[in-house]
Amino acid sequence: MRSGTYKETYSELVALTDSALVWYWSAVLLLALIIAPYFLNTYALAFLTLILITGVSALGLNILTGFTGLISLGQVGFLLTGAYAYAIPVAKYGWSPLAGFALAALVPAAVSLVVGAPSLRLKGLYLAITTLAFSFIINTVILEARWLTNGARGLHVRHPTLFGLSFDGDVAFAYLCLGFAVAALLATLNIRRSRVGRAFVAIRDNDIAARAMGINLHAYKLLAFATSAALTGVAGALYGLYLSFVSVEGFPFLLSIEALAILIVGGLGSTLGAVLGTVFIVLLPEATRMVFSTFGGETLFTTGAQELKSILYGLVIILFLRFQPRGLVGAWHDLKRTWVNWPLRY
Repeated sequence: MRSGTYKETYSELVALTDSALVWYWSAVLLLALIIAPYFLNTYALAFLTLILITGVSALGLNILTGFTGLISLGQVGFLLTGAYAYAIPVAKYGWSPLAGFALAALVPAAVSLVVGAPSLRLKGLYLAITTLAFSFIINTVILEARWLTNGARGLHVRHPTLFGLSFDGDVAFAYLCLGFAVAALLATLNIRRSRVGRAFVAIRDNDIAARAMGINLHAYKLLAFATSAALTGVAGALYGLYLSFVSVEGFPFLLSIEALAILIVGGLGSTLGAVLGTVFIVLLPEATRMVFSTFGGETLFTTGAQELKSILYGLVIILFLRFQPRGLVGAWHDLKRTWVNWPLRY
C-alpha cells in the first residue's frame, strides 16, 4: 500500500510543481493581477506597482542571500546602479528603453563582479560590511560624476514605449511591472531547480562539502552575485520609472534593510517566502498608518515616516527571528500540516 507521494523520475524531481492545485491557484492569482489594475483606484494601484517592483528586487537578493547564503547590505547600491544604467542612456542620450533595460541588468552584473571578487574569502559580518561599503561608494561616485549623472540634481525619466506599446499611465506601467515580476519569478524558480541552483544551495549549507563535491566556489559565488545584481538592477530601473526621477535621495539605505526584512519575514531561501514577505513588508507601513489614524496619530506617522519604517522593520525582524525563524512560509507549512493531520495533530 502506498504510504506517501514520492518522486519516481528525474523530471518529477526538477519540475516546478507536481500539484494541480498549485497550478490552479497560480493561474487564479495571475488572472486576478491582470484584472486588478482596471478596478483599483490610483492609491491602491500605486501599492500594487510598488509590490511588483519590490518583489523583483527581493527575488534578486534571495538568489544571493537565500540560495547561496551570502549576506549583502549593498542592495541599494545595485538598485542605484540599475536605475542610472537605464536613465543615463535613455533620458540623457535618447537610447531605446529596451537597450536601457538591458543595460540596467548588465551594468550591475558587471559591477557585482568587482564587488564579489574581493569578497570571495569573506563570510557573514565581513561580507555584509564589504557590500555596505560598496553602496556608499556608489553614492559618492554618482554625486561626483556630475558630467554623466547630473549629480544631486538627478535625472527625469519617462515611462517607456516597448515594441510599439506605450506604457505611459499608471495602469499600463503596472502591467509592465507585472511582466517583469512574472519573468523574475519564473527565472528564480528555474534557477533554483537547475544544476546551478543546487550548487548555490550546497555552498550555503556547507561550502567545504560543496568544494569536496567538485563545485567551484569562486565561480558560483560570482555567478550568484551577478545574477542577483542583474535582477536587482532591473528593479532599480523600474523603481526609477515609478518615481519618474532618478537620484541618490530616492534610494535611501533603508531599502537595503527592507530587502533583508522581506527575506527574513518571508523565509530565507524560499521563493514563495520572498513573495509573501514582499507583500507583508510593503503593506506594513500602510497598515500601521491606518492603526495610527484610528487613534489620532496619523500626523506622527506622516512627519516621521522614514524613522517609523526603520522601527517597524527592526521590530518585525526581531519578532520573526525569535518566534518564527522560518518566516511566513514556515508558518504556512505548519498550518497545512495542522489542517491535514487534524484532529490527530497533537
